[in-house]
Amino acid sequence: MTNQIRANSVLPARREDITLHTADGLTLVGELARPESGEPVATLICLHPLPTHGGMMDSHVFRKAAWRLPALAGVAVLRFNTRGTSSVRGTSEGEFSSGVDERFDVAAAIEYAEFHDLPNIWLIGWSFGTDLTLMHGLDPAITGAILLSPPLRFSQPEHLAAWAAGGKPLTALVPEFDDYLRPAEAESRFAAIPQAEVVGVPGAKHLWVGDAEKVLDEIVRRVAPDVPVPLPRTWDGPIESGDMNAYADRTVAAFADVPVPKPLAD
Repeated sequence: MTNQIRANSVLPARREDITLHTADGLTLVGELARPESGEPVATLICLHPLPTHGGMMDSHVFRKAAWRLPALAGVAVLRFNTRGTSSVRGTSEGEFSSGVDERFDVAAAIEYAEFHDLPNIWLIGWSFGTDLTLMHGLDPAITGAILLSPPLRFSQPEHLAAWAAGGKPLTALVPEFDDYLRPAEAESRFAAIPQAEVVGVPGAKHLWVGDAEKVLDEIVRRVAPDVPVPLPRTWDGPIESGDMNAYADRTVAAFADVPVPKPLAD
């Protein structure tokens, strides 16, 4: 039976709850979703938006990646809550650190992927997660990185310079109507990284509401170039429905009066 793939569709995969252990002694909660059979062609490590404003491992683009990409693209998806962040999976130990101590979180996720022989590791950062990627993700174990809605809020010019020198592939998907950094300015800012690819996405906004499929297609186009895109919008096989009601209190409106944190002073 052919089913339409909807926002809450969960396609078959091998899913397991995981824990990450940081070098500064914290335990972080997460999930690894792998193709139902065979080895993945690539691995995504997802670094989520600001936890002070509702960001978590279940933020909708990452949730949909984990629910779809193992089946549609043969890609493994590792999601986790950075320190002090909560979701249905649980709460990671520690406290939000404005991108500073989160370096241990990023390192723990990469180390987990390495230790478990996950192939072709890519970092996928979204908003705050893009700053974590730029600041702490330039690791020999990763193939490259994709940035979704990069605000360039916590990362500094020296981080861009390090990526330029490192030469690893870097793609920034920038919404036309982003709240923080729009395509023209992104082109200028990312010019510091010669190999950086800036892709403006017409009509899109910072949270990618209604545009998750475009994002997943662009991710797969880069991490698994042998997989045809656009990805299928239907599925001939078993399909389940995920719970999308658990985060009704994590809307943009719910955090409208919460100040956005700034980088910690040196």
